[in-house]
Amino acid sequence: MKAEITTPTSEFTQRFSATRRGARVARHLAVHQLNGWGIPYGSDLSDSAALIVAELSANAVTHARVQGRDFELRLTLSPMTLRIEVSDARADREPSPRPPTPDSETGRGLLLVDALATAWGTADRDVGKTVWAELPRR
Repeated sequence: MKAEITTPTSEFTQRFSATRRGARVARHLAVHQLNGWGIPYGSDLSDSAALIVAELSANAVTHARVQGRDFELRLTLSPMTLRIEVSDARADREPSPRPPTPDSETGRGLLLVDALATAWGTADRDVGKTVWAELPRR
């Protein structure tokens, strides 16, 4: 008989109001949860995760907000990676990083996600989409 080998993971899932305050609270709770998992505040992984959560949450409340619908944050910690997922109710708004003009005050967030994450992308849901990013555990 073969024993099934499973990789232990830790998971955190929370829904937030699709507001700027909700996005800010998501970032704070994410780094608090990481600290609880032994990834200290101010570490490279914690800081990178905070930036990615902030950007994906801000995008969810700015570009993908649906009246009366929340967004969801999920963190999954495995021995090799931290996966960050932000789900919203808008499937018709696919994120795509585009180089902003030099004088633009917005449009650099997904470029930041692309630079920090080892991989990122989107996945369809029954309602809406999930934007995910993965960071290596250093």
